[in-house]
Amino acid sequence: MEPAQTLDRLFDFLRAGVTPWHAVAQAARWLEEAGYTRLEESDYWNLAPGGRYYVTRNGSSIVAWRVPEHAIGGWRMTISHSDNPGWRLKPAKSTAAGCERLPVEGYGGMIMPTWLDRPLGVAGRVLVRTEDGLDTRLVDIHRPVAVIPSLCIHFDRSCNSGHTYNAQVDMQPLYGPEGCKPIRTLVAEALGLPEEDMVDSELLLTTLQEPVRTGPDGEYYLSPRIDDLGCAAATLMGFLDADADCDSACAPVWAMLDNEEVGSSTRQGAQSSFVRDLFDRILDAIPHSGQGMARALANSFCLSADNAHATHPNFPEKSDPASPVRLGGGVVVKYNATQKYSTTAYSGAVFGEICRMAGVPVQRFANRADVPGGSTLGNLQANTVPVPTVDIGLPQLAMHSAVETAACADADAMRKAVGAFYRAHIRTLGDGRCTLEQTARTE
Repeated sequence: MEPAQTLDRLFDFLRAGVTPWHAVAQAARWLEEAGYTRLEESDYWNLAPGGRYYVTRNGSSIVAWRVPEHAIGGWRMTISHSDNPGWRLKPAKSTAAGCERLPVEGYGGMIMPTWLDRPLGVAGRVLVRTEDGLDTRLVDIHRPVAVIPSLCIHFDRSCNSGHTYNAQVDMQPLYGPEGCKPIRTLVAEALGLPEEDMVDSELLLTTLQEPVRTGPDGEYYLSPRIDDLGCAAATLMGFLDADADCDSACAPVWAMLDNEEVGSSTRQGAQSSFVRDLFDRILDAIPHSGQGMARALANSFCLSADNAHATHPNFPEKSDPASPVRLGGGVVVKYNATQKYSTTAYSGAVFGEICRMAGVPVQRFANRADVPGGSTLGNLQANTVPVPTVDIGLPQLAMHSAVETAACADADAMRKAVGAFYRAHIRTLGDGRCTLEQTARTE
């Protein structure tokens, strides 16, 4: 795959993934195009050697894997997340000053003013009543239907010298004039269903800006949801690129989990048993010894892929001068003394060697000593799947803004690094010891 193709596919994923449910649906389309079969957690599983499968939970988390031709000797896994900070609609109505508003509350830690004065759409999932019971439908009203208007400077002369935003006061969206068509009706029309068939819903405000390249030669790109759909798309491309060349002794696994931005403590988040449940079921469906799971975990490795902070050119003092990270500098490996990132000397060395052999540039990141690190997936997933893990990411600016900035070259670097990871032969010889070989095909 050429770098331009990587970027085209990434942009497709960013456009489609307006909500976690839409991101999972887009990932499922890519997997099915590559020959993966959907399974349901509620069904009995018959897994064939060499079979390719995926399963979803809550419609907002997804795990895909390939069954090796022989006994599973380990798991080779990449995890990312499907959610991003934003505004979720409440099941309520609000009228003020002759206007209808869409009552919202914040999801995750966002940069609030970046949502002001921009056209906003609405998307999410709806549970509908059918002849057979309840069914889930995805909806995306991809046109301007709301706006969060700023307070004019004449009423707040201090707005350019600092303002504390109150979500209940400052950030409630204007929808239409009092008595206008309710948002519920608009959603029903978009689905082509009678309004009375809608039983419940989860709806989000969405930014309508398309992913665009910027810079004299298009070196950077701007888009909503780069954190973390940038990693999700690039790792999925790497997973599929390496599909035919994966280490034959390990089961390759790709996962995109929900609710990272609010702590991952849901049944579909990284703190849940979702991935471990799947591992147990996979081993139950194929012959293995009583010690099979323990041995497989000991010979496993995980990439926790969640975006990283590039050094900001306007605020370089916010980053540790000893570990600068630049846009376009390659995949970032993240370290933290308090273990907010799960990288260790061992896991960092293994991933660094894989990238070195594949010719993929790597950068190393640590926060300033007086700035606490953010949380991510790796250390939480380790509660149920305790395997060596390295936290990596794409460098970006404006993390948690309504529109973020990243470098085009880094997306292709991530795809190549992940593809090399799945192709590499990693053999655990003991605690902290392994052999590492590169397979024949490289890019």
